[in-house]
Amino acid sequence: MRAAAIQMTTTADREHNLATAERLVRAAAADRAELVVLPEKWPAYGPGDVAVKSAEPLNGPALRLARGLAAELGIDLIAGSIPELGSPRGSNTSVHIGPDGRDRAVYRKLHMFDVVVGDTTYAESAHEAAGDEIVTSETDDGTRLGMTICYDLRFAELFAALRLRGARVIVVPSAFTVSTTRDHWEVLLRARAIENQCFVIAPNQTGEHAAGLRSGGRSLIVDPWGTVLADAGTDEGFIAADLDFAKLERVRQKLPSFASRRGEIYG
Repeated sequence: MRAAAIQMTTTADREHNLATAERLVRAAAADRAELVVLPEKWPAYGPGDVAVKSAEPLNGPALRLARGLAAELGIDLIAGSIPELGSPRGSNTSVHIGPDGRDRAVYRKLHMFDVVVGDTTYAESAHEAAGDEIVTSETDDGTRLGMTICYDLRFAELFAALRLRGARVIVVPSAFTVSTTRDHWEVLLRARAIENQCFVIAPNQTGEHAAGLRSGGRSLIVDPWGTVLADAGTDEGFIAADLDFAKLERVRQKLPSFASRRGEIYG
C-alpha cells in the first residue's frame, strides 16, 4: 500500500483551505497514493472562536468535498479532522472515507488539549467535547486502521488498544505546536510505531495560522521498526511512502512483544 500525509497551513479562510486540500490530495493520488491522510482541522484552524464559527455537521461542505475526492480518485481518505457541529459543544472529528465515497468510520478525539505550552494556554474543552469510543476502520484489502487525533499521541494506552484491535496502520492527523514538534513529535511517533509494531502516518499542520498560533510541520511516515520513511520538513505539500506489510509481519514474528504482554497484571 502506498500512503501519503498532507501538510497544510490552515487559516480561517475556508475557501482557500479547501482548495489547498483538494490540490494536495489530487497530487498525492497522482503519485499513486492509495491511502491519503489530511491534518487536523484542515477546513479551518485558528483560536477557539474559529473552531466554533467553522463547525459543520458530517454532511457539511468539507466532508462532501472529501467524499467526492475519495470516490473520484478511488482512494481511502482520512479526512484529518473537522470541528463537528454539536450542542452545546461540538467535537474534533475524523472520518475515514472509502474509495466508494462512503464513510467507513467516524472518530471523535478522546483527549482534549488543555495545557500550557510556553506562555500560551490551550483550552480545547472550552469549545469541544471529548469523544468516548476507540475506533478502528478497514480498507477494501482488509488493512485495519487505527484512528487518533493529535494530542492522543501522548497516550500510549490508546495506541496499544488499537493494536490489540488489529490495527496495522495508525493515523495521527495533528496540529502540534512549534515547540512540541521540535522536542516531542518525532520521539513520540517513533515510540508509538515501535511499541505497537505498526505503520504510523502523521500529517501535521505547519506555519502561522493566526497571530501567535503556529504549528511545527515535519509530517512523518514511520514504519513498525521505528524508521522514518518520509519527512515533510516545514513547507506545505505532501509526503508518500510504500508500506511493506511483509516487513511488519517479520517484525512482529521476530520480536513478539505483544505475546509477552501481562495484561492480567497491568490492564
